Amino acid sequence: MQAPLNPPSESDTAVADGAAHRIRIVLVGTQHPGNIGSAARAIKTMGLHRLVLVAPQKFPHAEADAMAAGADDVLAGAARFDTLAEAVSDCRLVLGCTARSRRVQLRELRPRAAAASAHAQARAGGEVALVFGRERTGLDNAELQLCHAAVHIQANPDYSSLNLAAAVQVLSYELRLALLGEDTAVPEAIAPGNPDAVPHAALEGFFAQLADTLEAIDFHKGRAPDSAMRKLRRLFVRTGLDEKEVRLLRGILADAQRMARLAGERGAD
Repeated sequence: MQAPLNPPSESDTAVADGAAHRIRIVLVGTQHPGNIGSAARAIKTMGLHRLVLVAPQKFPHAEADAMAAGADDVLAGAARFDTLAEAVSDCRLVLGCTARSRRVQLRELRPRAAAASAHAQARAGGEVALVFGRERTGLDNAELQLCHAAVHIQANPDYSSLNLAAAVQVLSYELRLALLGEDTAVPEAIAPGNPDAVPHAALEGFFAQLADTLEAIDFHKGRAPDSAMRKLRRLFVRTGLDEKEVRLLRGILADAQRMARLAGERGAD
């Protein structure tokens, strides 16, 4: 039996017409199609509608349709991508819902602070993604590096195994409260950054060139590059680089690569 729902209100209409359109729920590598349907239902009940699937193992699937229980429009409109980088390429804020990682150090937010952060960024005009990983293994380190912060649900430490769709429901509920203006001041929330900051895809292009340049100038001196790149990622993500700044930095990197190439050619003579 379905729980009764309140009739639509004027505030719900404002939610549907405003910041909610700039918030997407992203499921990465989902193994069980039923969880996709349940997640679609969870976000629709909270006034959201944007579902994004990254490399789902089984979709479309009859079990997803059955578990959606009326959220068929959310399933039908779900965008699909091969990688998380593609799925969040236009985003200004990416929040990864995950257990704590010792390898990738991210700012940690509780669900209410995450929802307030998402709401603030969406109201400022930025695209926002809340990312959920695989049922068994969550998000891998490379995927976590694409996130600006991590979201942790404070579950019972003696039994912290939370179903994927249940986790989506928790975050969707907090988002609904935020979108309806019931998120009173949350000090841990991330304030909107530079409104002219480049989208995720441009930043990833810069990071790729930075990694290549550090390799070309032998910056790592034989050490593994992962640690340095993680720290540099965090540094540049915090700054909220705009398009002109990224162009300037990439121009510097291009010259550094050219000089490294010339030095290599002279050394070979």
